[in-house]
Amino acid sequence: MIFEDVTEFADALPSYAPLAGLDLGTKTIGVAVSDAMLTIASPLETIKRTKFQADATRLFEITAHRNVAGIVLGLPRNMDGSEGPRAQSTRAFARNLTRLTELPITYWDERLSSVAADRAMLEADLSRKRRAERIDNVAAGIILQGLLDRLGHLRSAS
Repeated sequence: MIFEDVTEFADALPSYAPLAGLDLGTKTIGVAVSDAMLTIASPLETIKRTKFQADATRLFEITAHRNVAGIVLGLPRNMDGSEGPRAQSTRAFARNLTRLTELPITYWDERLSSVAADRAMLEADLSRKRRAERIDNVAAGIILQGLLDRLGHLRSAS
């Protein structure tokens, strides 16, 4: 099921189970996972995109191996907050995933996540080649960490 509201997504999650964050690109999918306490996101891998079924199979191998309880997709909004073709593509990917899994899915605004990921890797003094290899999964980590921070705020407010 796809949840537009993060609060409803949080209510659908079991206790003490990690989440996966995805940064969808046209050529790759960056994947990050959280710890079971939902405090820290860690970049995991970059999936080279081929066909949807193959991409989904690899994604489900990761979620099964890591006992993931939910998926957050970075939603690429325009700087004015509107949604363009890339956001529509992300929403279509999520709809296709829901046909194959019972895991709850939500979106997180990913504006500037790739910029933040690139800056973090520059500060870590990674080479241009290394940054290119890791940009997508680091961006996925930033997307997932944003959601985890929001979930933490929701928990502390209740």
